[in-house]
Amino acid sequence: MHRATLEKLNTAQQHKNPVVLLSNLQSGEQALYYPDGTTHGFVLSDTLYALANKALRSNRCQLFKQADQEIFLQAFNPPLRMIIIGAVHIAKTLASLARLCHYQVTIVDPRQAFADKTRFPDVDVNSDWPDKALASLQPDSRTAIITLTHDPKLDEPALISALASTAFYIGALGSNKTQQARKNRLAENGCSAEQQARIHGPIGLDIGAQSPAEIAVAIMAQVTESLHKTLD
Repeated sequence: MHRATLEKLNTAQQHKNPVVLLSNLQSGEQALYYPDGTTHGFVLSDTLYALANKALRSNRCQLFKQADQEIFLQAFNPPLRMIIIGAVHIAKTLASLARLCHYQVTIVDPRQAFADKTRFPDVDVNSDWPDKALASLQPDSRTAIITLTHDPKLDEPALISALASTAFYIGALGSNKTQQARKNRLAENGCSAEQQARIHGPIGLDIGAQSPAEIAVAIMAQVTESLHKTLD
């Protein structure tokens, strides 16, 4: 690999920017493709542009074969992340499940009695207010955001910030009645119906979940479903 290509690849990874590395298996030439369409290295055909985008969406390698040419495409995506608003009982099981599914987990809760690091020893705990925390965490298209506090003062600033992001999943705990009241307040804060349609609420797949652990399973299942729909 040429030094310039390696440096650009490392820079993209350090800044958590998605990029595809394309390698010509015959000539050894390489190129980088970025989601905004810019490239570094050899010129990409329309077919390679399409395959590079597919590699990013699927997070899977692609192999292009044409005549005597073989080009291997390898996606370098930012890590999957889950940001949980509310250090409640459900969050403990959900954080464990998310980590098993290879998510980097951050729990956000400004309430010191809840945001106790000893309760969540294996994940990052952020004690800022949710909107401030999300501004610093900068959720991207590989991020799931979940609100669990049932407190409008905490959940709704988080949802407003989440809706302004490209997060692939946004979910909010609460009954249908709670969700409707929440939607009314979000509308008063300038959130359109189209934006609100991104919120999964009541949260989780409908599997009849009762206990905090079961609810966490339902949430994780829905997050997984949403992730793979974005990769299709």
